[in-house]
Amino acid sequence: MAASVTGDLYEEALAALSSLITKRSRADKSNKGDRFELVFDYLKILDLEEDMLKMKVIHVAGTKGKGSTCAFTESILRSYGFRTGLFTSPHLIDVRERFRLDGKDISEEKFLCYFWWCYNRLKERTNEEIPMPTYFRFLALLAFKIFAAEEVDAAILEVGLGGKFDATNAVQKPVVCGISSLGYDHMEILGDTLGKIAGEKAGIFKLGVPAFTVPQPDEAMRVLEEKASELNVNLEVVQPLTARQLSGQKLGLDGDHQYLNARLAVSLASTWLHQIGKLEVPSLTQMSILPENIIKGLATASLQGRAQVVPDQFIETRTSGDLVFYLDGAHSPESMEVCAKWFSLAVKGGNQSALSEHLVNGGSSGSSHDKCSGEENCQQILLFNCMSVRDPNLLLPHLRNTCANNGVRFKKALFVPNMSVYHKVGTAADLSENDPHVDLSWQLTLQKVWEGLVHSEREGEEDIENNDKSRNSEVFTSLPMAIKWLRDSVHESSSATRFQVLVTGSLHLVGDVLRLIRK
Repeated sequence: MAASVTGDLYEEALAALSSLITKRSRADKSNKGDRFELVFDYLKILDLEEDMLKMKVIHVAGTKGKGSTCAFTESILRSYGFRTGLFTSPHLIDVRERFRLDGKDISEEKFLCYFWWCYNRLKERTNEEIPMPTYFRFLALLAFKIFAAEEVDAAILEVGLGGKFDATNAVQKPVVCGISSLGYDHMEILGDTLGKIAGEKAGIFKLGVPAFTVPQPDEAMRVLEEKASELNVNLEVVQPLTARQLSGQKLGLDGDHQYLNARLAVSLASTWLHQIGKLEVPSLTQMSILPENIIKGLATASLQGRAQVVPDQFIETRTSGDLVFYLDGAHSPESMEVCAKWFSLAVKGGNQSALSEHLVNGGSSGSSHDKCSGEENCQQILLFNCMSVRDPNLLLPHLRNTCANNGVRFKKALFVPNMSVYHKVGTAADLSENDPHVDLSWQLTLQKVWEGLVHSEREGEEDIENNDKSRNSEVFTSLPMAIKWLRDSVHESSSATRFQVLVTGSLHLVGDVLRLIRK
């Protein structure tokens, strides 16, 4: 198929997919579970009922770390030679990232084939009583179809939101379930206490199916244990891996918090290997060093936009300074803290693994980009946006204070609107350079919170010489304008200056930045 024809068909598919995005906010409570039972009608329409019963699923929910846990789990099973299917969300650049077969994004040809088969069949057979599925439900159904048709040995499914009423919860008999760290996020949908949030996540527990989790706050753990005992679920709590268990290898995903996600993944994968793969994996308590295949899986796991370091690939750096982006999609208070610790370590050079070859295909490698040498002038800059349902008064202080406690102070904070519009699934070609009518009220709110932090910090200092906001922060009308400002600043600086830009607050923002800085 000629590239341009495929391209046109692909754009057509993205337009059809965009038509399924409801204008209604995700937080609309008017319909408890949003008629979750419809998912089973869709499975019937797509002839997937039998396949779903046969699918050997690992199902993972959680507030933070569920994507990383899934990536580690998939990589372990693949290193044992099994055929894997991985469904994660959101995508950063291309919707096909959500569907990985044997560790690689599904090809355009296969995506189109399965997409139109599902879409057309649902279009023909849905009606007023059973309407077309919403966007995320359709993507989950598409994942089920892809994994069934491609005959994967293991399907690793990351919950989109919550658990109980998530489309992935159409799986009736998974092999094993996992719940990563719980915290406050999506409270407008899941509830305003950790107990309520834990209750939603525990909705993925199934009668007699073993489950693993990590240490949780008491209130959340109580609820998980209650739900587990109601369903006769053997719930085991795991502790972080140690460097010794990895026999000197680095994890493929960077940051100290990944040792806990990796340990959860080891338990999930080991349970699957034992039950389905009929392989005996020695229990972790009995061994000081993990089996070779598990270490290989953990070391080669990759996931875009989580603790990822990428130098700007469009900049000529021989005569001017250097521009390096540190990308992490953190968007809850707890993950902000983790992200800030990682960034501080990475820019100060305490973290070689930030740049190991395998971090993420296309991430940077070699140690030239991670830390400042004595003769360099390093400037840390924040590039930030978050959804308006998040509370910047929680996120920004966590980020700023943790960085400051680790000796990192931002020279400037840049606030931008996201480019990926929520009602449209697009490709890099869609990114608008500048929209004069863009609403910046939210970005100005973020700036105000940041300025408040800077001001209160400086009140004790004598140097409040002027209240010149533009020195501490700036709001740009679009992301390309902010990137242009960064590149211009680099060109104007001396060759010994390195700009280290932390991009965080939203995975959408991280994806948009990756589109603009990668060739």
